[in-house]
Amino acid sequence: MIKNIFLLIACCWILLGCVSSNTAELDISQSMQTVPDTAKFIDPDYYIWGSSMVEGDDGKYHLFYSRWLKSYGHNAWLTHSEIAHAVADKPLGPYKHVDIALPARGKNYWDGLSTHNPTVHKFGDKYYIYYMGNTGDGKVMKGFNFSHRNNQRIGVAVANSPYGPWKRTDTPLINTSENNNAWDALMVSNPSVLQKADGTFLMVYKAVAKKAPLPAGGPVVHLMATAKSPIGPFTKHVDPVFTKVGEKFPAEDPYIWLQDNQYWAIVKDMKGAFTDSGKSLALFNSQNGFDWHKANMPLVSKLEINWQSGKQKVAHLERPQIWFKDGKPAILFCAADETREHSYNVHIPLIEIEKLK
Repeated sequence: MIKNIFLLIACCWILLGCVSSNTAELDISQSMQTVPDTAKFIDPDYYIWGSSMVEGDDGKYHLFYSRWLKSYGHNAWLTHSEIAHAVADKPLGPYKHVDIALPARGKNYWDGLSTHNPTVHKFGDKYYIYYMGNTGDGKVMKGFNFSHRNNQRIGVAVANSPYGPWKRTDTPLINTSENNNAWDALMVSNPSVLQKADGTFLMVYKAVAKKAPLPAGGPVVHLMATAKSPIGPFTKHVDPVFTKVGEKFPAEDPYIWLQDNQYWAIVKDMKGAFTDSGKSLALFNSQNGFDWHKANMPLVSKLEINWQSGKQKVAHLERPQIWFKDGKPAILFCAADETREHSYNVHIPLIEIEKLK
């Protein structure tokens, strides 16, 4: 009997050891370095929002970002955003605008009037911009223009070079589900994509259901999808992720990646449901890319930026995107603002700045 008990205890220790060895620790907040005052991309004439960067074959650094005229007001991101392209000699910048990657192409296209929230990757010898686009009545409003918001869909543009030309499709990569009871029956947006170890692709995207009154709908959730190719077709998985009991909109803007044989995600924590720190950025992890859990050290950042010139509180810190160096997170790109009157991108080093040069 005693021998059996000792055998059972030994087996438990072995199992616990296996679990521990498969659970990597990651604390992004402790990796965040002081931000150079120059690591900021801002334009006096435009709102600048979510950005994503890729290193080109030319040895330069290519930033793809959302912008729309400041004279239109903040909510014109729904109706007049375009995905633009800036270039720098160093990963932290300074970046200089060079062209429009995905301009308006006419209201008859699914993404014809607004392209927004890019995430860029190089897979093989091609470059891919995943983004959300929409069309609608084209009217700028003080509130949400739901003719555009509810037409949001997900697309991908492909090019042989970061300078383009970018080839788009006439139909979305991810469309809404025809089933009115589906979690993504109303709209889909904000994709993030990674390549798995087996060469296939995993996507997370924002979805809005029709379970709450229209036009806003709800709840707002996130869904996963998989594909054998970076251009799809993607197969949707039905179970929402980054959820919180009792919350109809707990998270937004997830960015996913694979590191140390684990899947990781940074999300915008809408109310502090995961970090207990109010509006913030939160870290999640997963063993398989489908079952996500709050990380052991979930707080990535509160609403503040640690500039070289001093700490600054901001109203929003959103759209987290990561650039990697030697397979490790090196720069966290975020959209930020102090008020809704203007916005910019901030580039937060996650390793010593000297190692980025």
